[in-house]
Amino acid sequence: MRIAINQLEEYNYLASRGAKQAARALSQMTGIKMRHEVTGVSLVSDEALADIFTGQKYVGVQVGLSGGIAGETVLIFDPNSAGRLRKRLQSRGGESTLAGGAFAELGNIMIGGFIDGWADHLGTEVDMTPPTYIEAAGTRILPPITRRDAEEYGVFLFESRLQAVNHDLSVPIYLIPEYSEFVKLLRAQPSGLAVPAEKLTVFNGFADQSARRASQQISQLTGLRTDVTVSQLRFISFSDISSEVGTNEYVSVVFELTGRPSGYFVVMFSEDSASRVASAMLPGGVDPDNGGMMQEAIKELGNIVTSGFIDGWANTLQSSIEHSPPEYIEDSGSNIIETVQRRLSDQQEYAFTIDTTITIDNRQAEVQLYVLPDTRELAEALSALPVQE
Repeated sequence: MRIAINQLEEYNYLASRGAKQAARALSQMTGIKMRHEVTGVSLVSDEALADIFTGQKYVGVQVGLSGGIAGETVLIFDPNSAGRLRKRLQSRGGESTLAGGAFAELGNIMIGGFIDGWADHLGTEVDMTPPTYIEAAGTRILPPITRRDAEEYGVFLFESRLQAVNHDLSVPIYLIPEYSEFVKLLRAQPSGLAVPAEKLTVFNGFADQSARRASQQISQLTGLRTDVTVSQLRFISFSDISSEVGTNEYVSVVFELTGRPSGYFVVMFSEDSASRVASAMLPGGVDPDNGGMMQEAIKELGNIVTSGFIDGWANTLQSSIEHSPPEYIEDSGSNIIETVQRRLSDQQEYAFTIDTTITIDNRQAEVQLYVLPDTRELAEALSALPVQE
């Protein structure tokens, strides 16, 4: 099945709009002003789901759908945000346990926000069953059909993040439509830009392998323990990527990629993380009066990590990809991403991005890696891959 890029853009937009409605509903129920920060969609495997939904206890609301789109949809709150929401609702006179009560109502409003947009787009009605409140550990929070689909095909995972304006509360929420029904909605038109769904799954596996290789390379260069905490292929708007990295200052190196596909590779450190990593790379540490020392260390690290990442990418796509010398940039995260976007096609508002977070030395430092290919060229390269048995 071929996935139309314009349809994927449309449904990502609708999911983002639904998340904004969810933020308004959450604000009314909790008394805390919430805003929507980012929404992206990934096609993930069962292994990726197991990494995302670890053995912690999650809170979920499951709703059955029929009509224009059928299947099971589940909305999931991570354990920390669920606990904070529970305390907040209780402080406002909510039930002592939210099962089947306020939490289910909140989930129903949020899922309804997503589904209403989809129904409007389809020009048909989508019926929802009453919400079912769930508490479960790990992937058991997911419906059985979702776990089966993830093992066989992969599943589409919409991830949104809602952030409190004046409180320390971030609410990641996950929406997973039933795979076979959702793929029908994404069916490509003969003349449109499209990507084979099964090829995205292959590429997603490459993203995880390359991220772990990059982690090993950083560990070898610095002598510090590293762990990959996030690595996935997402389809996301550039504006949401900019919101995700925010206005904090980053020390970054940017590489232009040439070949099939072309694009950009971005390595981003917070200022403190860059200093710690550079000090670990240099035997005598970093001289605070010699900014060039840190710059050269970060450029060297970026060069090595990028080469390893891109070599694996080229092997997966059976193509040749080269990268430019490192371009060192100190700027806000949003400005860096917007700079890269301007260098890509003027018409590219969305991107398939491989984004990775690597934690270093027990979270004393982090590095974020973004691979931002030209969408049209990536679609063509994926379509040319031979069918996997």
